[in-house]
Amino acid sequence: MKKVEIYEVGPRDGFQNIKEYIPLETKLEIVDGLVQAGIRHIEVTSFVSPKAIPQLKDSLELSRRCLDQYPDVDFIALIPNLRGAQAAVQAGIKRIAYVVSLSASHNKANINRTHEQSYAALQEIMTAYPQLDIILDLATTFGCPFEGKVPASRVVEFLEEYITLGVKQVCLCDTIGIANPAQVRDSIAALRTAYPQLELQVHIHDTRNMGAACTLAAIEAGVTKIQSTLGGLGGCPFAPGASGNLATEDMIYMLNEMGYDTNINFERILNLAKEEVKRIPAGVYSGHHIHVDATSQCFR
Repeated sequence: MKKVEIYEVGPRDGFQNIKEYIPLETKLEIVDGLVQAGIRHIEVTSFVSPKAIPQLKDSLELSRRCLDQYPDVDFIALIPNLRGAQAAVQAGIKRIAYVVSLSASHNKANINRTHEQSYAALQEIMTAYPQLDIILDLATTFGCPFEGKVPASRVVEFLEEYITLGVKQVCLCDTIGIANPAQVRDSIAALRTAYPQLELQVHIHDTRNMGAACTLAAIEAGVTKIQSTLGGLGGCPFAPGASGNLATEDMIYMLNEMGYDTNINFERILNLAKEEVKRIPAGVYSGHHIHVDATSQCFR
């Protein structure tokens, strides 16, 4: 039985889009529900300025309490710069996600940096904190709202300097849900050929209801680490047309039914999506997907 690891990114990627502050205790209850369902990789927050994303103003306290309560869970934090890395280290986080967009236009719109500035910032972080385990989130891997699609060869070319820098893990992010299964397979095959040592993840948005299909294509191409969000919560306000992420409960249902080993209890994760996430302020519960007013940075 093939094992697939689910990386739940809802507490960061989903929650940041909720305008009204979610109480810390509610966040902790949802994290507890994820852990009880079997999730062992959780992107729990982002260390950014509270002025930029007020929802994540509790990042330090949330991280510390999660790390104390669940020492065996892999908690990840997204960080945008050296200051964020410093805060993550102070909180006890050992694994971070750092975002750069394949598209120069989206990189500027999303994090207000040129490609050169993004590279220099990561170099600075890696020099200051060599102990951190870094996942490079490559946004707009499969297409950009401003620049359109690019060939797989461009992805290979773009990542070369990052791999030379020492990056060992890359998450291929379909920021606006524009990918198709053939494109996903082609990109992964090209990267496997160019960088066989590289550990890959995928993060697919479900804009065109292609999230599960593209993620399954990635799994069949050899990727075993999959990102998703409880209830499909999330989206990208700096990517016109982008809706929510792939719903964790949908992905678990499909993989469990197909005989993959996720080590996650589907009934528990579904009940969590129904009973817990709908309590989030400003979320409009519809079926098992939640649609929100995306008003803050998406990052990927």
